[in-house]
Amino acid sequence: MSTETTNSTSPSMHPAWRALQTAFPYTMPIFAGFLLIGIAYGVFMNASGFSFIYPALMSLLIFAGSVEFLTVPMLLAPFNPLHAFLVALIVNARHIFYGISMLEKYRGHGLKTPYLIYGMCDESFSINFTAKIPADIDKGWFFFWVTLLNHLYWVGGATVGGLCGSLLTFDTRGLDFVLTAMFVSIFTEQWLLEERHQSSLAGIAISLLCLMLWGPEHYLIPTLLAIFAVFALGRHYFAPARKEPEHVTD
Repeated sequence: MSTETTNSTSPSMHPAWRALQTAFPYTMPIFAGFLLIGIAYGVFMNASGFSFIYPALMSLLIFAGSVEFLTVPMLLAPFNPLHAFLVALIVNARHIFYGISMLEKYRGHGLKTPYLIYGMCDESFSINFTAKIPADIDKGWFFFWVTLLNHLYWVGGATVGGLCGSLLTFDTRGLDFVLTAMFVSIFTEQWLLEERHQSSLAGIAISLLCLMLWGPEHYLIPTLLAIFAVFALGRHYFAPARKEPEHVTD
């Protein structure tokens, strides 16, 4: 996914539509991933005995892929709201760090801000945090369209999977790797754009260390906490170097 977008929109066009034309290309890789994973989720719900209404509404209202998959056995088990709350909190605890990172970017966009907060997911965060938005494009509308488009891709995929699940005969296991591959590509592109790689290397090292200490089932939360602590304490070291202004001498 390219982080450089050429703005060829007309200056007389409404800022919302100009932002849509700029945001849409950024979301195309997400469309491919969300469509496949959404269909897999809809098929999973269908195979578990649920009508297509369930994946459609759950993808619209919950909009958290991992939690939605985990919700299926919860719906089939005895009702336990405390367990559901704790699972959702732990699985999506990383969004706390996303929210902290986006405090300044999402501030001051009026009625769009509540939806930007509600609709933030891993993919929307990645785009909105790293995208180089042209100066003549309204940032609030850009953030809004990225969030809404990604939301619609997921709802559409889940609904299609729920409707067509009974017609599919192939094995859908392994489709969730599409998003892993997408994040690898995003990381690779960011690596190529960085002048220094201290922050990327630190993130990799912390993740590997926590993986060895806590194992694959429990390392995510310690990793996020460790990364937050390291970057908060060492923010001056990891911050991009600022160029000193050139002094003109006669």
